[in-house]
Amino acid sequence: MRKGFMAVSAMAFGFLFLSSVYAAGEKFGSVDVGKLFDEYGKTKEYSKSLEDKASAYEKERDVKLSEIKQMQDKLSLLSDAEKEKKQKEIDDLIKNARDFAMNRETDLKKEGDDRLKEIAKDIEDAVSEYAKKEGYTMVFNERVFVYSNKANDITSKGLESLQAKNKKDKPAKK
Repeated sequence: MRKGFMAVSAMAFGFLFLSSVYAAGEKFGSVDVGKLFDEYGKTKEYSKSLEDKASAYEKERDVKLSEIKQMQDKLSLLSDAEKEKKQKEIDDLIKNARDFAMNRETDLKKEGDDRLKEIAKDIEDAVSEYAKKEGYTMVFNERVFVYSNKANDITSKGLESLQAKNKKDKPAKK
């Protein structure tokens, strides 16, 4: 009984709130943050940069693994005393290769996370700036709606604002 009363009260409050906001002529918009993220030039630049770094790390790792493989192949040709010494070298190289891979993976993940935060901040700033300039009271992420009238969608305007801000923030190439 108490839960039913709370639910009815919450619905009534929500209805009254939304009707008063609507009556006050509030302006609402929605934006597809995923689309902004995907189409933002900085996202593409950062993705390419991270892919290039990952590729360079993989090449460096492959060189290390190749060196280990060559040493292991030569191991059978050595005497027992030399094998023991060489095996310690190989073990050290394997440990160094693992450490290298883990450090590079951690570095790439941290850089990716930092860049993701930067892009999210850029998107938030651009949409907020556009919404304030155009007099929007609230702008919602499109993913929270079950249905939204596309007339309220400001994604393309947000993207224009985001791209313009990115161009303005970039230093001129010499």
